[in-house]
Amino acid sequence: MGITKFSQKIFEFLAKLWYKVTTMSQKFQKTVEDFNCEHCQAVIKGNGYTNHCSRCLWSKHVDINPGDRLATCGGLMMPQELILEHGEQQLIHRCRKCGQVKKNKVSANDDFEAILKLMKNVSKI
Repeated sequence: MGITKFSQKIFEFLAKLWYKVTTMSQKFQKTVEDFNCEHCQAVIKGNGYTNHCSRCLWSKHVDINPGDRLATCGGLMMPQELILEHGEQQLIHRCRKCGQVKKNKVSANDDFEAILKLMKNVSKI
């Protein structure tokens, strides 16, 4: 790794650390954005709580805390499993670039067939 890349990684780490220390809480930031899914190319209409594609369930690693858009990774996040937590269905996503794992609530707009397919694939493991 060159000195420039190393310096960039140190800067990113320190920026994230500073953000966590200064905010002292993980506040949700509502960010209304439409986007084109980078996995299936679906055009997704955001509502401020949209954090994954409702067609294929893939996400993108853009947040440190929900809605802040401060993550510098930008990798695609693959849906890996569906869990039930506190009475709510949640998708578990793993970033294909850096490996980070995040939970995202299932949305009423999510494609039911995609959810069934995910459940079927997980049950084979």
